[in-house]
Amino acid sequence: MTKRNFLLGKGERLVEDVAGVRGGAPKSHPYTFSEARDRIAPMLTRVVRGIDQLPDSACPDNRAVATVTLNPEYIAKSYFPERLFESIGLEPVGSRPRRITPQKRSKGREPEETITTELFVMGTRDAFRAWRNALPRWGEDVTGANELPTIEQVAAPSPRDKIKGRLPKSGKTLFEVVLHSDGGTGSNGIIPLFKDYLDEIGIDQPLDRRFSAGGLCFVELEAPVELADDIATFTPVRALRQMPSLRMLRPTFRSSRVAMEDIALPATGPVDPNIRVAIFDGGVPKNHPIGKWVKSIEPPGIGKTIGDFQKHGVGVTSAFLFGHIDPANPVARPYAPVDHYRVLDTAPGQNPHELYEVLARIDQVLVEKQYQFVNLSIGPRLPIEDDDVHAWTAVLDDRLSRGTTLATIAVGNDGDSPAKGGFNRIQVPADCVNALAVGSCDSPEAQWQRCIYSSVGPGRSPGVVKPDFVEFGGCLQRPFIVVSETAAAAFEATEGTSFSAPSVLRMGAGVRAHFGDNLSMLAIRALLIHTAETSDYPCEDVGRGRVARSVQDIVLCDDDTVRVVYQGSIVPTRYIRAPIPVPSGVIPGKVTITATLCYPTGVDPHHPDNYTRAGLEPTFRPHDQKRKDPSQVHADSKSFFGKTQSGLMEDELRRDAWKWENCLHTSVTFMGKTLRNPVLDIYYNARLGGRNFAPKEELPYALVISVHAKHLGDLYDKIVRKYARQLETLRPVVEIPVTT
Repeated sequence: MTKRNFLLGKGERLVEDVAGVRGGAPKSHPYTFSEARDRIAPMLTRVVRGIDQLPDSACPDNRAVATVTLNPEYIAKSYFPERLFESIGLEPVGSRPRRITPQKRSKGREPEETITTELFVMGTRDAFRAWRNALPRWGEDVTGANELPTIEQVAAPSPRDKIKGRLPKSGKTLFEVVLHSDGGTGSNGIIPLFKDYLDEIGIDQPLDRRFSAGGLCFVELEAPVELADDIATFTPVRALRQMPSLRMLRPTFRSSRVAMEDIALPATGPVDPNIRVAIFDGGVPKNHPIGKWVKSIEPPGIGKTIGDFQKHGVGVTSAFLFGHIDPANPVARPYAPVDHYRVLDTAPGQNPHELYEVLARIDQVLVEKQYQFVNLSIGPRLPIEDDDVHAWTAVLDDRLSRGTTLATIAVGNDGDSPAKGGFNRIQVPADCVNALAVGSCDSPEAQWQRCIYSSVGPGRSPGVVKPDFVEFGGCLQRPFIVVSETAAAAFEATEGTSFSAPSVLRMGAGVRAHFGDNLSMLAIRALLIHTAETSDYPCEDVGRGRVARSVQDIVLCDDDTVRVVYQGSIVPTRYIRAPIPVPSGVIPGKVTITATLCYPTGVDPHHPDNYTRAGLEPTFRPHDQKRKDPSQVHADSKSFFGKTQSGLMEDELRRDAWKWENCLHTSVTFMGKTLRNPVLDIYYNARLGGRNFAPKEELPYALVISVHAKHLGDLYDKIVRKYARQLETLRPVVEIPVTT
């Protein structure tokens, strides 16, 4: 029997706690205290003048919202001006990234345009007035006054600042209103206050379609477009836009039925009937040929079936069950059965309320059921924005934050739309940090490139590498083949990210089917990213590359390569040390170390630039005897993650934003002689709303490390022998067929 080198597990047995050393040089400030006080005083006068002009009804409980922009040198959570806000009676209720050129930089450096944080703060109008009156007399001994130099600007947002995109010129329209629900109001308290204000300006609406996530409340509102400015005058309104439509990821060419008389669907059931999979889409007809693997579920109260949607639903489900159906080969046996939830019931353009109705159906299932795998090939027709998180993204990220579900989301088919204005950018909710965003490439063979229709990144930071990767999705020259929606076992030629996303989910289910409970959903996610085929294409186009071609490619190692999976958890504010398995002695030639670190995270949708609550910060130490200073406790560190994170812009690198990415992946080559007992020291950093935070719960993580030494043909065997009492070969519980 041919030797098969399966990946190694139980890497967590190598991990140990370690005392970390954190600190830095004393902080240099752009402004002195007196400079900061004198700069802010006139700004604050303008803010008070602006909020005093607001109608009383627009300021619930006499509260108003202003913006405080931080100097770019103070955006780290340790510099958050919390004591200042407490002393003047203001509550931070959100933030967003903003690009500015500060008036000054520290150490006499020339100011330059960069990204900083703009905070939304809420307080009574009396509190703002009191701050304005007292500020000119402040000394440095006033509580919180030493944090004044962190502030670059203070302002009051105007109604026009809150209106997003273009609105119709006249008539009634359906709005999406985003409200700040922190600052003492809460998501339940803000709604009646908003309703009272709307009644006063002549709008009578029930406001019963809404979602709360983090410190935001997303509300559906039908109103005359002429009253948009009046609606936005309500001071807790953060954003107002016309309600986006629901996107159906249809192919850019008309799909066609193809005759495949000699192709038959498999006669057997799924490889693992116990895997739990949910697909949310347009439905599957009764008595359809794929019904033996699919349970079709209709939520209570859903309307009639729409033919085009059902066709889409069958195609998406087919892509999960069988992948791309190649006429030259037998149809693949499904790895798992599917619960297909029909969540679409209205013809396009006929129901302006569909976006929230569909999200409510999906959300109810995710709250009530626990699925291991989920696919979404639907969503709002809305490119993501850097300064706002949409309700779909916020709700789904929250539901996926436990890390026990692997979700794939199609990035959208607008990649050929204008880049100016970001219309070609990935679409909501593909910016979920707790899910995999999947784009399309044009071939399953060796030579491939991004399909022109596949929407592009970058994602929001954090979550900047989106799409995560691409998978074959079909094109006019080489379409993706799925089962037709007709009762007969016919097939359909099509294309779209709708089909590449469930095709990736199929690969993840395949790993689960063969390895069972040995690999968590988090570990499977890390393995999919870790084993993606790299390319020279821009990260914005293809993410980490193209997903592996088979389960074999993910779980088998060549003789000169070893792949190890670590599955564990880490306590907040603690370091762990994860040794990287290498053989004893000097390794000849060059050695490539590839590492992928994934973890779930809670999110703060009202703080898009501080969106993720958890951050794992790895430090690479290649040689345990190398120390620049003999008194050092720990060996020297070397760049590994961080600047090697492809996809990050210079701004993100400069402010270490990569430390808050919940999926880190890199591959670095070293000379073998420079490695001796290399380790990754990993620190768990936590924040809440951009501030320091110490959660009680441990954070689960999955780390995958590969070591490749082309001049050491028995590397795999050496590692197996050296770590025989710690690492275990992960053998499949179901035999993996040998493919060539």
